[in-house]
Amino acid sequence: MTWTAATTEPSQLGESPFWHPDERRLYWVDISGRRVSRLDPASGAVEHWPMPTEPGCIAPVPGGGLVLALRAEVVLARQWQGTLEPIARLPFDPATQRANDGKCDALGRFWVGSIHEPQAGPRQRVAALYCIDARGTGPATVRRVLDGAATANGLAWSPDGGTMYWCDTPSHTVHAWACDGDLMPQGAPRVLRSFEPKPAGWQPGQTGYGGRPDGASVDAEGAYWSALYEGERVVRLSPRGEVLADLALPLRCPTMPCLGGDDGRTLFVTSASHGRPADELAALPQSGCIVSTRVEVPGLPVAFFDAGAH
Repeated sequence: MTWTAATTEPSQLGESPFWHPDERRLYWVDISGRRVSRLDPASGAVEHWPMPTEPGCIAPVPGGGLVLALRAEVVLARQWQGTLEPIARLPFDPATQRANDGKCDALGRFWVGSIHEPQAGPRQRVAALYCIDARGTGPATVRRVLDGAATANGLAWSPDGGTMYWCDTPSHTVHAWACDGDLMPQGAPRVLRSFEPKPAGWQPGQTGYGGRPDGASVDAEGAYWSALYEGERVVRLSPRGEVLADLALPLRCPTMPCLGGDDGRTLFVTSASHGRPADELAALPQSGCIVSTRVEVPGLPVAFFDAGAH
């Protein structure tokens, strides 16, 4: 497998990549670096947009612009580097939680998971998954749909919308829920796949650990692509959880895969560099950058946010 450097300037914590089909650009966030970025692959030009707080995730808006989940607030920007218009508050304490992984569903709602970020002590499973619905003329609503997580991650839907995937990264397990006609998860989930936990005393660079599931994407065949943080790899899972592909990466901490490009067959992977050991960054200089490769099955088009009358 040959990986190409899509970017050469590392993010601290790259996340939430999506391919914009109209602009033919790749967007992503640097959570710790507090900025949104976009790449024009045709020219190699990269633009950055500083944010007032950590941007956990983003999605496109029809006609231009973005919806963004900042630390504890969802905002709308009508254009690149435009005014950030608040549309919803996320119902948690921003001193201990922030927005993390998320994306839009096929109905135009913005789903945002949170992460517990204590100043000291272990992370608690108080994070949740929220559905922000701004359709129509009234105020946007925020619905708490799932909870019991420490780090909400891996959100994705099957091509027909009948299955939703979500994970709590520290649990090393990706779950799948059956969804109703409104794309809402129903009942108890099934385990899509569990990964081996980190061995006691394991240190970066040692063998014996394959990583934990971070961000994800689903392709046109319904396969689930998962970035395995600290595992130096991305895996492609069948809807039954079988490993269809296991791709080694030139960096230790991938954060989220995204399928894009004009034919949807370029696999982009964001990554992290913040807090990593100096010897790791020296040995793996693409840490924090976006790498790409070509795959056989295209991805699904990105879902746009329906801002209603906002």
